[in-house]
Amino acid sequence: MSDVVTGDAVVLGLQPARLPSRALAVLIDLVVVWAVYLLVTLGLAVATASLDEAAVMAVSIASFLLILVGAPIAVETLSHGRSLGKLACGLRVVRDDGGPIRFRHALVRGAMGVVEILMTFGVVACVASLVSKRGRRLGDVFAGTLVVRERIPAARVLAVPPPPPWLLGRFSGLDLSAVPESLWLEIRQYLTRARELDPAVRRQLAERLADELVARTGTPPPPGVPADAYLAGVVAERQAREARRAFGSAGMPGMPGAAGMPGVAGVAAVAGVATVSGVVGGVGVPAAGVVPPVAASPVAPAAAAPVVDSPVAGGPETTAPATGFAPPA
Repeated sequence: MSDVVTGDAVVLGLQPARLPSRALAVLIDLVVVWAVYLLVTLGLAVATASLDEAAVMAVSIASFLLILVGAPIAVETLSHGRSLGKLACGLRVVRDDGGPIRFRHALVRGAMGVVEILMTFGVVACVASLVSKRGRRLGDVFAGTLVVRERIPAARVLAVPPPPPWLLGRFSGLDLSAVPESLWLEIRQYLTRARELDPAVRRQLAERLADELVARTGTPPPPGVPADAYLAGVVAERQAREARRAFGSAGMPGMPGAAGMPGVAGVAAVAGVATVSGVVGGVGVPAAGVVPPVAASPVAPAAAAPVVDSPVAGGPETTAPATGFAPPA
C-alpha cells in the first residue's frame, strides 16, 4: 500500500499497480488502437488515391497523431484515467494526491508514451516501472500521476472459533476500553489460525497474548482457564458488546430487556379474585384457567350485590353492580 497524502492532509492507502497488470492494460489498449488505426489507414488510402505524394504523407502523419496519440489522451481525459485496458484490469490513473487527472496530465503521459512505449517498444517504460518504488513510468513521473488498483481481491475472512460454553458470560464485567485495536487484531488472527500452528508455538503465542490482555484489562483469567480459552472468551464478550451497541437489545434473545426474555410471574388480587399473569416482553398474559380482573367503573366502585330470586326463571340471580343510574322503565 502507498500512503498518498491529499491536499486536505488526509492519508489514502492506495495500492500501486505493478508491471504485469500495467503491461496487460497497455497491450489491450495497443491492440484496440492499432486495429482502429489500420482500418482508418485503409480507408484513407482508398480516399486519397488521387492525391499527390505530399498530401498522402500529410494525411498519414495526421492520422497517426490523431489515432495513436490523440485518442488515448482523449479517452484518459474523458474517463478520468480509465482506458479500455485499465478498465479491464481494474486500474486507474490518479494524481499524486489521489485526485482525478485532467487534460494536462493525460497530455504529458501521452506525449511521453510515444517515446517510451511506441518508439522503444515499451523497453524504457518497463525499466522505469521496475526501478520506481511505486511502479511509475517516465510519463507518470513528469505528469505527477500514479496508476493504482481499483479492484482489490477481498481476503478470505475466517470466523473466530467460539469459546467453551462454560466461559460464556464469565467476562461480562471486564473493562476492555484500554485494549488497542492492534492487540484485538493479533488475537483474532491467532484464534483463526491456531490449528495450523505447532503446539509449542501455539501455547507460547497464546500465553504472550493473554499476558498483554491481562496487562491492558488489569484482571487475570480465572484459575484453571487455558490461555487460548481465555482469549476466545474475551473476544466473544467484545463481539457481544459490539452487537448490542450496533443493533440494540430489541429482538436479541437472551439479553436483558429483549423481547424473547422470559418474564416474572405477578400475582394480583382484584375484587377478591386472585389472578396470575406472566409478563412476556412487557405484555400481561393471563394464566390458563384464571379469569382476568375486570376494570372498575369510572363512575362508581363496584359493590357486592345480594342474591335475589329471579322473577323470570325462578332461580338465584346476581344483580348487576350499582352504577348510580336508574334503569329505564
